[in-house]
Amino acid sequence: MGDLLNANIVSAGYADRPKVISNVSFTVNSREIAGLIGANGAGKSTVIKAILGLSRDMEGCIEWNDSSYAYIPERPSFYDELTLWEHLELTGSLRGIESGAWRERAGRLLDEFSLTAVKHELPSGFSKGMQQKLMLMQAFLAKPDIYIIDEPFIGLDPISTKLFTDMLIAEKERGAGILMCTHVLDTAEKICDRFYLLDQGALLLQGALEELQERTGGRSLLDCFYSAVRGSQR
Repeated sequence: MGDLLNANIVSAGYADRPKVISNVSFTVNSREIAGLIGANGAGKSTVIKAILGLSRDMEGCIEWNDSSYAYIPERPSFYDELTLWEHLELTGSLRGIESGAWRERAGRLLDEFSLTAVKHELPSGFSKGMQQKLMLMQAFLAKPDIYIIDEPFIGLDPISTKLFTDMLIAEKERGAGILMCTHVLDTAEKICDRFYLLDQGALLLQGALEELQERTGGRSLLDCFYSAVRGSQR
């Protein structure tokens, strides 16, 4: 299992808060879904900004090991003047995917996410869930080495959530590595191979679920997280 991403973040933050996170190190391996979990304000999104080079106040080292990546942000982002299909066409062009290949892949994704009927419409008129599906489709169309995903389940209905998690597992089996930032712990527990628990900007605990259970005495991922956080506050 090769390392696709090695992150060693000494500190990262913002102009008014230069050290939102400190001494956070982790890896993302091929054929692995790693869950970056924590409560709101724990520093999860700051970690993602740091590894993507979006934090100007980051000190540390990020090694991608020649890996390509796709980033799925928490808030959907798109071009107001492009239709859904034109977004997929742009992704295919930027990624250098042959026309026949991206069209076939795009058509399959549209069917799977039930968006074929609106493929020539502007995403600005979509619901947030539909806009989130657009972001997911662009990432899956690209088939990168690494997926960096920030709170993907917000706005997705249960069927879309199931479809999305099945696709992630299929991409893992293809050889991709996935770093998923989420506080939806019951879903993360089912699909993640390893966890990084953040609290107050620090890496509190890491390992597979069995390791977390052994260290905290918890049964579920939520139990483990609760025990670890409460223990650090005493």
